[in-house]
Amino acid sequence: MFNSDDVLVPEVVEAGFDPFRARVAMVGFLAGYSGKTFEAYTLDLRQWSQWCLDHELDFFEVRRAHIELFARWLEETGRAKSTVARRLSTITGFYRYCTEEQLISHSPAVHVRRPRVSYEANQTPLDRNEVGMLLVQAGISGGRDHALACLLALNGLRISEALGSDIEHLGVVRGHRTLTVTRKGGAIVTIPLAPRTGRSIDLCIGERTEGPILLNRDGTARLDRHAAARIVRRLAKRAGIDKRVTPHTLRHAFITAALDAGVPLRDVQEAASHADPRTTMRYDRARGSLDRHATYIVATYLAGATR
Repeated sequence: MFNSDDVLVPEVVEAGFDPFRARVAMVGFLAGYSGKTFEAYTLDLRQWSQWCLDHELDFFEVRRAHIELFARWLEETGRAKSTVARRLSTITGFYRYCTEEQLISHSPAVHVRRPRVSYEANQTPLDRNEVGMLLVQAGISGGRDHALACLLALNGLRISEALGSDIEHLGVVRGHRTLTVTRKGGAIVTIPLAPRTGRSIDLCIGERTEGPILLNRDGTARLDRHAAARIVRRLAKRAGIDKRVTPHTLRHAFITAALDAGVPLRDVQEAASHADPRTTMRYDRARGSLDRHATYIVATYLAGATR
């Protein structure tokens, strides 16, 4: 249960400012989110609230200029453009919610300008051979490590999705081994498991019939993110990969491999659970592949006319 006391609200700094009204507004807005999104949006609102307090601004009387000054302050303090853009997106969403709930007459954030964020993926992806070598090492390492690597690299799960999966979430649908996953944002979907992933999970869980699929080294609790990251780094080192490899690197490899294999962008977007197609396009552009460049298609199309 969400506690409204978790949300920072500025002290009363202006006549007529109602901290309870602000708290209720924040709680109502944040109630629509969970997990990492909830944590990120809470942090964004905390920082915006504190900035308003420091500048003696009524939370519900700010103007567009105040929000843009907040953005400039974020940039001056060294925040990345992507962070500034997300903070502004949260503020815009919050004031839109306040308008819809008739807490304010209009949103001051409607026309706020956001920094242009590059949609190019910065991480160096693993190629097909590197992923293959890492999976070989995972198979040698044992059931849990193999299952973790397969869920990330062959099924493209986020690390939170892989670690949050339980044995009870496994199933069979029309002959397909499946796993029901809670996606980012709370959506629940059922995905097919690659045959290798299914076999690795069977070896990982053994005779267990309930509880987390991935357990810690002692087998007493769910595997956590830090331990999972160490496993991935160890497997990469054993595979002779000198790049920085994280759990997300393996998910990245899944997406780029799907694109290289010719899977349509829309299908890759759905498999990766990207809400915005531009997110998937980042991986597509980062591949550096020239095979599908438009110049080849145009040259083929015009070849008959130039003979």
